[in-house]
Amino acid sequence: MSRLKSELEKSNFRYNVITTIVYLVGIIILIQLFNLQIVNGSEYREVSNTKLTRKATIEAARGSILDRSGNVLVSTEMEFSLEMYKSKTDDDRLNSSILLMTNILENNGNSYIDNFPISIEPFEYHFGSEEELMAWKTKYKIPETASAEEAFYLFRDKYNIKNDNPKEIRQILAIRYAITTIGYSTTRSIEISDNISRQSAVQLQENSQNLTGVNIVVEPTRVYHQGSLASHILGYVSRISQRNLEEFEKNGDEHEYETNDKVGQTGIEKTFEEYLRGEDGEKQIDMSVDGTVTGEYTSKEAIGGADIVLTIDANLQGVTERALAANIQKIRDGGFNREPHEAEGGAAVVMNVNTGEVLAMASNPDYEPALFYNGISNEKYSEYRDNPYHPLSSKALQGAYPPGSTFKMVTAIAALETGNTNTTERINDNGPFYGITTGTTKPPACWYYNDYGRGHGPLNVSQAIQKSCNYFFFTVSTRMGVDNLVKYGQYFGLGSKTGIEITGENRGVLASREVAQEKNEPWSAAQLAYASIGQGYNNFTPLQIAKYISMLANGGHKLDVSIIKSVNQSNGTQVSRSEIDEFVNKKLGLEQDTSEDLQISETTMHAVLEGMRSVTEGEGGTAYSSFVDFPISVGGKTGSAEAGKKTHGWFVGFAPYENPEIAVVVMIENAFHGYYAADVVKEVVIEYFGMNVQQVTEDMSASSEMEMFR
Repeated sequence: MSRLKSELEKSNFRYNVITTIVYLVGIIILIQLFNLQIVNGSEYREVSNTKLTRKATIEAARGSILDRSGNVLVSTEMEFSLEMYKSKTDDDRLNSSILLMTNILENNGNSYIDNFPISIEPFEYHFGSEEELMAWKTKYKIPETASAEEAFYLFRDKYNIKNDNPKEIRQILAIRYAITTIGYSTTRSIEISDNISRQSAVQLQENSQNLTGVNIVVEPTRVYHQGSLASHILGYVSRISQRNLEEFEKNGDEHEYETNDKVGQTGIEKTFEEYLRGEDGEKQIDMSVDGTVTGEYTSKEAIGGADIVLTIDANLQGVTERALAANIQKIRDGGFNREPHEAEGGAAVVMNVNTGEVLAMASNPDYEPALFYNGISNEKYSEYRDNPYHPLSSKALQGAYPPGSTFKMVTAIAALETGNTNTTERINDNGPFYGITTGTTKPPACWYYNDYGRGHGPLNVSQAIQKSCNYFFFTVSTRMGVDNLVKYGQYFGLGSKTGIEITGENRGVLASREVAQEKNEPWSAAQLAYASIGQGYNNFTPLQIAKYISMLANGGHKLDVSIIKSVNQSNGTQVSRSEIDEFVNKKLGLEQDTSEDLQISETTMHAVLEGMRSVTEGEGGTAYSSFVDFPISVGGKTGSAEAGKKTHGWFVGFAPYENPEIAVVVMIENAFHGYYAADVVKEVVIEYFGMNVQQVTEDMSASSEMEMFR
């Protein structure tokens, strides 16, 4: 019993303690309420009635894109815009505020929103028809018989503008009319000017006490410092689309994008969107009810995006683009001692043969990426979209073309390495090749036979490359079969993505039995023969060909293609190469290359490369006339490849021959002859090696006739 009594006493004590605490808390709350509502009530009411708080986003500066030497190609610059919010003020103060604001803008040469349809010098309406004018008068309850001047002053009275100066009245009317037609509120602004000068921004800020509802917005804008240079590499940025949002959601992107955000749509801007974007900050803006800004506070700092450093050289890129454009125009103008030919565009790639770094990559025609940032006009976009030469597409990595005779080095290496020929065997090109049937009464033959009615005669493998003899390669491919040809084609990266860090790369097609099967066509000896000279199903990008030529130049060793030098975070740290590779592989869906190194023999490589040197230095070489007396030794190969009714022209090369550093690949759509593209290669080599040489005069007396497949 005593135990029960003890428990009850303890329970009562706890109850009393809790009750006391509750009473004390209640008393404190009542005191605070009394303090807020009675003692300081009038003060707090005055503050609440005279103060507005609004949150605003501080946009992060998008990271820059630079070339390998640190030259800025793309950056973000701050742009000032002016907006107004609705405020609790009378017409007099609002009108005087608008007049001050517009005077500042006009004095600094800045424009502002102005849709008011009456001008004062002279008075007349800006309407396309009398019907529109009458509709406007009806909407604003203006007498049908009112003149422009009468309507002007009716609006002055409507907005209580107490001013006699017509020019100043007109300034105020421009903004008041925009407010009426567009609307604004305390939380939704109206944009007065979308790009004001820094001087205007400073003066508006200095006069903020005399301005009502005015807010200066600092926004980043994307600047492409060299216009269209490297446009297909850099890509462009534009307002986010529903497709973008779906992509981000699918990829699990951690950033929260909003409907007005701008994101990378192509090129490096798209691939490295997550690094370039940065992280937005947030600020609080305090305003009195009359619209005067009383304070700004940053609650979260913006974090700038990372800078992307490319492997390209801006100067070399510029020379490559200009040389490519000039070469295309020269072909169109008939500048190679023959009638004009409608070259449709082209591509050029310059690559470091030892590292796989892309030093320049051009596509012609190009476009202006800056036009997309604030919304490209329908007229300009239609011009790009409807251009038959497709300026928005990168021909270097998205276009796939038959390589023609530039493929013959693959065939030569495959035949030599599999023992189906050797460096001393001489195969006699005596005209038509009867080793296969093509389904026609006429057997295939070398271009030389079609031109001159006779074959090249006996040639070894180096000579066959020099003279681009189809007969030789028909013969060795028939001996070794398609599987060996495919094996070595794949080794040189043909028919596979290079892994460059840009979206949209074309995989290309390497001719094989499997490709024929996919097309529901039987594989034949004729298909093998044509594949051996770069025709048939073969279609590769200029970038893939650049990788292949680089591997030839470095002795047949594998390499990884890249256009990214480094990714530098805004905090000063550098993203590791492994992280970049992992990020790119995941984003672009690339797989690691696990294929074996074929260890191509030095004897084979020497024979093939010697053939390429004789193309440019040996009399009878298919590009001899282009490189005669050229001061740098170049190994090269021409290619004229049929594609339907068109013949694309290729020239591939590397320099210097003795110790190769760069590979250069040029492809001209519908060029007709491969050696026409050699001019571009010479310009690139001159720029790369910094040669101060006299202009090389082309030997125009040399024959310009060349058959297809050469």
